[in-house]
Amino acid sequence: MSSFTIFAIGYAILIAGLAWGAFALGVSGQWIAIGSVILAGIGIITGVTSTRRRDKTDASMKEG
Repeated sequence: MSSFTIFAIGYAILIAGLAWGAFALGVSGQWIAIGSVILAGIGIITGVTSTRRRDKTDASMKEG
């Protein structure tokens, strides 16, 4: 499994838990959906930036 996949699964579990808690508190389903979409977007951006590998450039290949 890649690092991004593990990150995405963990973030999905976090979002599901928060949505369940919001539902238990009586928050409207519309607001739960909006919050879930926003959190999913933040999770994707965070996951990609923290797990992506740097591209090899000509300058970095000459150094190593």
